[in-house]
Amino acid sequence: MTNSTESLQHDHVFIKRVKDIVNICYAKLYEDKNIPIEDIEIISVIIEEFIDKFHHNKEENAYFPEVENKDRNYSNSVYKLTVEHEFGRRVAMMLRRELYKYKNKEINTIEPIARFLRTYSIFIEDHFQKEEQFFELIEKNNSISNEQDQKILEHYQICKNNVGGPERLNQIIKLVEYLENRDWFG
Repeated sequence: MTNSTESLQHDHVFIKRVKDIVNICYAKLYEDKNIPIEDIEIISVIIEEFIDKFHHNKEENAYFPEVENKDRNYSNSVYKLTVEHEFGRRVAMMLRRELYKYKNKEINTIEPIARFLRTYSIFIEDHFQKEEQFFELIEKNNSISNEQDQKILEHYQICKNNVGGPERLNQIIKLVEYLENRDWFG
């Protein structure tokens, strides 16, 4: 059974797959290659539902409060990581806004969509490096007791239910696999 830190690291492995999709998508858009707008909408849904509502929620509402309460030396790192989550949310919101404008013919260029995908990819890369270092520090210092870990894992189940349960998470996994098998991804 994985502990609370390993669970977040496992999410990161999946999110790195999403980042690879985002990288290829924005690069192809900048090359004026045709990417179906529906595929970009799927990317946006994955970002919103899995990365933000599930993964970042696990961190912000379960993991970070426990480690911060354990050792105030972690407060600055927790604050910075949480601020970065908000930045990611704002970029995702701007991406959705530009997708809406493009679909409704309010704009006739795909460039803003490519730009926000690129920005989100850079955010993921930078942010996850910082989180991985933070997780390593938590593990190295043995900062989470077994009781705290159990409490965090129980909250993770609530987070899973809040995004639609295991069924919705399985659908998101299938959406990522779908995107990885698209012609433009190869």
